[in-house]
Amino acid sequence: MIILGIDPGTARCGYGVIEKKGSAVRAVAYGLIETDKNTEPALRLKKIYDELSDIIDEYKPEFVSVEKLFFNKNVTNAISVAEARGVILLSAVLSGASIREYTPMQVKMALTGYGKADKKQMQNMIKILLGLKSVPKPDDVADALAIAVCCSSCYKIENINQGK
Repeated sequence: MIILGIDPGTARCGYGVIEKKGSAVRAVAYGLIETDKNTEPALRLKKIYDELSDIIDEYKPEFVSVEKLFFNKNVTNAISVAEARGVILLSAVLSGASIREYTPMQVKMALTGYGKADKKQMQNMIKILLGLKSVPKPDDVADALAIAVCCSSCYKIENINQGK
């Protein structure tokens, strides 16, 4: 099973593609979609859509997992991230992939068993679980991989709960 994890953002949108075979997970590809802050907002969203669509076309994920937006004190930033999430969700649904959304707390629980794990704990778990030589940088990329790994764990739990 191929899972694409997305850490949404307008300036920096992290992505991580993992493959799950049995209980093993491995990183297939990961990186960052970046947009220039001096570019028109609509063109920034188009760039995210185009690059993400290319990633989806290349890896053909069965699931696209996206971090849920949580309330942010910076309303302007929250609106911009919400717009990016809309483009990301549209790209995913048009591909035919199943969409899963997780809060930061759900991701932390799935990876560490503790919903308030700090950034460093999360990054170290990603490094260990995926057998990487180093922690992926920047944080947006590590977060995207964490969201994908969370989806792989939660998918198994969902199937158990549904008797599959």
